[in-house]
Amino acid sequence: MFQSFDDVANPSLGPGRLKLLRAELARQGLTGFIVPRADEHQGEYVPPSAERLGWLTGFTGSAGTAVLTASETAIFVDGRYTLQVRAQVDTTAFTPVGIEDMPVLDWLKAHAGPEDRIGYDPMLHTMSGLARLQEAVLANGAALVPVAVNPVDAVWSDRPAAPVGPVTVQPLEFAGEDVASKLQRLAKTLAAKSANAAILTQPDSIAWAFNMRGSDVPHTPLALSYAILFATAKPILFINPTKLDATAREHLSAHVDLRPFDAFLPALDELGATGASVMVDPVWVSAAIATRLTAAGASLIEADDPCRQPKATKNAAELAGARASHLRDGVAVTRFLAWFDANSTQGTLDEIAVCKALEQFRAETGVRMDGERGKLLDLSFSTISGAGPNGAIVHYRVSAATNRKVDQDSLFLLDSGAQYRDGTTDITRTLCVGTPSAEMRDRFTRVLKGTLAIASARFPKGTTGHQLDVLARISLWSAGLDYDHGTGHGIGSYLAVHEGPQNISKRASVALEPGMIISDEPGYYKTGAWGIRIENLVIVTPPEMIEGGDRPMLGFETLTLVPIDRRLIESSLLTRAEVNWINAYHARVAAMIGPYLDATETAWLNTATAPL
Repeated sequence: MFQSFDDVANPSLGPGRLKLLRAELARQGLTGFIVPRADEHQGEYVPPSAERLGWLTGFTGSAGTAVLTASETAIFVDGRYTLQVRAQVDTTAFTPVGIEDMPVLDWLKAHAGPEDRIGYDPMLHTMSGLARLQEAVLANGAALVPVAVNPVDAVWSDRPAAPVGPVTVQPLEFAGEDVASKLQRLAKTLAAKSANAAILTQPDSIAWAFNMRGSDVPHTPLALSYAILFATAKPILFINPTKLDATAREHLSAHVDLRPFDAFLPALDELGATGASVMVDPVWVSAAIATRLTAAGASLIEADDPCRQPKATKNAAELAGARASHLRDGVAVTRFLAWFDANSTQGTLDEIAVCKALEQFRAETGVRMDGERGKLLDLSFSTISGAGPNGAIVHYRVSAATNRKVDQDSLFLLDSGAQYRDGTTDITRTLCVGTPSAEMRDRFTRVLKGTLAIASARFPKGTTGHQLDVLARISLWSAGLDYDHGTGHGIGSYLAVHEGPQNISKRASVALEPGMIISDEPGYYKTGAWGIRIENLVIVTPPEMIEGGDRPMLGFETLTLVPIDRRLIESSLLTRAEVNWINAYHARVAAMIGPYLDATETAWLNTATAPL
């Protein structure tokens, strides 16, 4: 099994660990400290050795920050985690704060006083993030102090060792572009910025640039490493050599100068000593790296990570892999849904059983359809398997302690994804168990209308996800409803399930470009009762002229091929165009998925995809 169901949060440990941390802060002459969820690479998925926030507080979400001052301790989370944080954290030790109501910086301005010396680990804060922190902390005369030794690490006596997962080569048939070609493109980007070099700190950028994958973090095939690109010289890759077998070493050595991971910071001193102009992305590069470069004599050019945009814009081979992986994943999930319908009303299923069954369907189906190519390599994240009220916890993670039976006459929210060598998948379906209420059907249909509004949108070049976000919410807004997460995130190609820079959300974002893959996932959550989310992945399509129009428009191609639970659809809320979209989608699902099912599964699919 790729997913663990061990109890990962123990709120009772929080006060004792907080006491240890405060003692260490006093030893270092500090009154407070900032503990972000991020690791040294600023990744969403981090190795166990970097789960400092989780160790200290018990909170296991993918985003959050704990802040200590002389007299107060708070943990900050976004709207996805407002329920989860209270379940996992001892709130007598850490006060939960929603960042939408009180951002970290505003809280610091209000609570940090002249007596405070607040420490921070400069490897865990980005250049831009640190600048904002300095402004907030200094506003009331407090001091912001960099630490040489992270005080959490100093008291974390059983901290796991850094990971040494093996590196694999991403074959050209799936990568679609060889390393030499990518490095030529990146060198041109550096030249255009008049940069001698660029620092890569994000492992997914490094994985893309060098056609390599790793196994250092859960569910995302990354090798924790650093790299320096040069405009006119061979790049340097800093990686633990024990991660490289002969095949990986031969592949990488043809394109990069290999050095040990620990040689990275000294190499910054060498680079700075040459007076180089160095590209750094202030959103992702840590303050420690920037400080080291400038202290050594480098001049910094602040610019986007040069890999992010080309990585997000998938080439023909990557898009072919995405379609192939979504077909086999669609077959697996559809087979699972037929099984779920046959068993969910018996009163015997629980959330963990659902996770295990879905993983088994994926493992069996992938190999049966595509052999080694279709092998399930991992989940793309821990499956969100939420029965009844647990479905209202946006990023709920089932454990042995929270495992709940499938509720009758309720909703079951299932958000899951898979990692295949040719693609990464992510799909959410809200499932009807028994007889749904009129309220459930109303809310589900309003969420569905948002999904369809995004899927059928046409928009001109230069349009951002921020501009499209309202389309997903308008039906909910008209009923006084909303949801507190983004509508869509980018997806990698056998890489991170959450990939930038594209998104669809209330936040500012980049223009959508042909070849980008992005999720379409509005939702609605009734606290203490149930949750609804419908998620398909879509590809941004090239611009085309609309008959009678005067400029080309981009659009979306839906990748995901799994029925939407029509028992939850209130057809009276749909327009004729929306009904036609659903019927056409279900006809496509039946035609593409049906040939891979047995007789019982086919009968279920025919019912599930019948026209409205």
